[in-house]
Amino acid sequence: MRIADLMTTVEPFVSFEFFPPKEKEKWPDFFHEATRLKEVNPLFVSVTYGAGGTTQGNTLEIVTKLKQEIGLEPMAHLTCVGADETAIGAFLDQLRANDVENVLALRGDPPKGEKSFIPSDARFCHANDLVEFIRKSHPDMGVGVAGYPEVHPEAESAMADLDALKTKIQAGGDFIITQLFFDNALYFDYATKVKAMGLMQPIVPGILPVLSLVSVERIVELCGASVPKAFLEELKDAHEEDTKAKEKGEPGGRVRAVGIAHAKRQVAGLLEGGAPGVHLYTLNKADACLEIVRSPEVCKYLRCCPTAA
Repeated sequence: MRIADLMTTVEPFVSFEFFPPKEKEKWPDFFHEATRLKEVNPLFVSVTYGAGGTTQGNTLEIVTKLKQEIGLEPMAHLTCVGADETAIGAFLDQLRANDVENVLALRGDPPKGEKSFIPSDARFCHANDLVEFIRKSHPDMGVGVAGYPEVHPEAESAMADLDALKTKIQAGGDFIITQLFFDNALYFDYATKVKAMGLMQPIVPGILPVLSLVSVERIVELCGASVPKAFLEELKDAHEEDTKAKEKGEPGGRVRAVGIAHAKRQVAGLLEGGAPGVHLYTLNKADACLEIVRSPEVCKYLRCCPTAA
């Protein structure tokens, strides 16, 4: 079923994003974590693949297993990197043959070692080109697109970025999933601007539970997101506490606790403020996401969510 149609049946909802490992020997652990997340009835799950489509075959196999064996509604990422009509058409055909009905259409990041995106096919320079192709070749396919509350790093301006989003929606995008952010005001301001352009498609906020100071610094550097000063200082203090605990041979976990507490506040505030749902970036770990979704402050907004045992 198309995710946009599912969104009309369950609101608010939670969904998850997976970054599956390339090594197949690690897949059993990955599917174990995915199965655990089924416990909170996500509306859908999305599955990325490597730069340049390096693991696109894995993505097909993984989304098929998620759908047919685990019973989750998967959405496969699809990018313009290394794309051509024949390859994209074949991938979409394979998805449909395996009962996978949704894709997230992205331009994609430059392959490793390259500073800028250079299309390999003039037909696919931007995400809207991909959306348009999908709409014409596979009109029954559900199509999500990306949105950037803090503006895409390569956009000339905030207005140019909004115009790019409008182009993707006009090409046939069904809904929007945002890049991660840590200040809810960014999301609500963005949603107001998008709706002012006449775009009424659902805007699903993407939330990253911070479990490590090092990892969040790397991630925000890549995507251009900002971290509120107070939250960053709290994470740094927690990191120092964890470092000292490790030196003493004691358990740490202070950064994790601070990060999850912030994510809980974010998710609860977003749902209370009217967001249609939340999309949690899992980092392939179920524990943190389950702790967030099952917390009393979040679970009360999710009709599909069982309370913690």
